[in-house]
Amino acid sequence: MKLVINSLCKTYPNGVQAIKDVSLTLNNGMFGLLGPNGAGKSSLMRTIATLQEADSGSVFLDDLDVLKHKTEVRQLLGYLPQEFGVYPKISAERMLDHIAQLKGIENAGERKDLVNSLLDNVNLSKDKKKHLGTYSGGMKQRFGIAQALIGNPKLIIVDEPTAGLDPAERNRFYNLLSQLGENTIVILSTHIVEDVSTLCSNFAIICMGEVLYAGEPDTAVHEMEGKIYSKSITKAELGHYQDDFTVISTQLKTGKLHIRILQETDPGNGFVPAAPNLEDVYFSNIATRVDVNTI
Repeated sequence: MKLVINSLCKTYPNGVQAIKDVSLTLNNGMFGLLGPNGAGKSSLMRTIATLQEADSGSVFLDDLDVLKHKTEVRQLLGYLPQEFGVYPKISAERMLDHIAQLKGIENAGERKDLVNSLLDNVNLSKDKKKHLGTYSGGMKQRFGIAQALIGNPKLIIVDEPTAGLDPAERNRFYNLLSQLGENTIVILSTHIVEDVSTLCSNFAIICMGEVLYAGEPDTAVHEMEGKIYSKSITKAELGHYQDDFTVISTQLKTGKLHIRILQETDPGNGFVPAAPNLEDVYFSNIATRVDVNTI
C-alpha cells in the first residue's frame, strides 16, 4: 500500500499552525516521524487517523480518500495515541476480545487465539486477567500496542510508543514493529532518535509543523560525512563557540562540555573530526528552529 500526503495544513482556533504544507509519500515498512515535543507530530498523526479535520490538502491510502471516507479508513487502521485511557475495571483479556468484536472478528475461537497471541507478543500473558486499572504505565502502553494490532490493519500509527517502557520492553516492541512493517505501513512518531535509527527505513524530521528533511537514515548520515567536528570545552566558553560556529549539540561529561559543530571545512582550533550519526542530522536540521540545548 501507499500513503500519500499532499500539502496538508491545520491551524487550531488559538492561532497555532500545527501542520504547515506537509507533503510525504509512505510505502510499506517503518516510517519514522522525528521531532521535538510540540513539533506537530501528534497533530499530523491525529489528522491521518481521522480524529480531526484538516484545513486543506489531501491524504490518500492507495485510492481511498482518508479525509473524506473516515469509516473505511478506520477499518484499515491501528492507532496508538501518545495518551489513551483504559476502562479500569475490565481485564486486558476481556477488553481486547471486545475490541476484536468491534473490528468484525465474529468467531469466538478466532478471537481467543488472536487475543492470546497479542498478549504474548507484548509480554502481558501472565497479567491478562488483571483489571486494566491496576496496570503500571508501561503495562498500559503495552496493552495499547496490542489493541492497535487487532484486525490486521494496513496502516498502523504509533505516537511516542516507547515512552514508559524499560530497555527489555523497548527491544521486544522494536522486534514486534519490525515484523509488522514487512507488509504494513507503520508510522512511528517519536522524539527519540534511537527509535528511528533502529527501526525505520525512511523518516522525516518535523519541527514547528514543517517537514525539514525526508529520506533514508543511512543516506542522511552519509551526507554529513566530513562535516561534523567535536571538542571539549568549559561551560563558560559555550557562548563564544556558539557565536563562531554552528553548534548542533552539547553533552556534559565529567565536568567538561563536549560540543559537536557542523562545518564544511576543518575549523582547526582544537576541533577533531567526528563520525556523523542520525542525531547530528536531527539536531543540524532543527538547530535554527529551537535551542538544541533545551531538548
